[in-house]
Amino acid sequence: QVQLVESGGGLVQPGGSLRLSCTASGSMFGINDMGWYRQVPGKERELVATITTGGSTNYADSVKGRFTISRDNAKNTVYLQMNSLEPEDTAVYYCNAGVAVTDPFRYLEVWGQGTLVTVSS
Repeated sequence: QVQLVESGGGLVQPGGSLRLSCTASGSMFGINDMGWYRQVPGKERELVATITTGGSTNYADSVKGRFTISRDNAKNTVYLQMNSLEPEDTAVYYCNAGVAVTDPFRYLEVWGQGTLVTVSS
């Protein structure tokens, strides 16, 4: 009933920029925290950035000052602006959201399908 659809990944040279988008759709009571995670083959999925409904943000130390997370609650969309990209940023980026549904009322953790970001010269 609920899914997250991501877009914006691709190939970029070191020092370049990309903007990722993730939109939630389906039958939802509401969306709480949203975030971006990334994963490299053979490694654990790691936190990149999170944002609350009220706009409070949290970033991994490795991306502070380079990445910015934001959201548009009216559009059920979260964004990740990535600047000064480095080869170490290469990964599959996943959108995550805490979604409230009803009957019964409960919270679900929903993940997007992932979008590949490749930083290479």
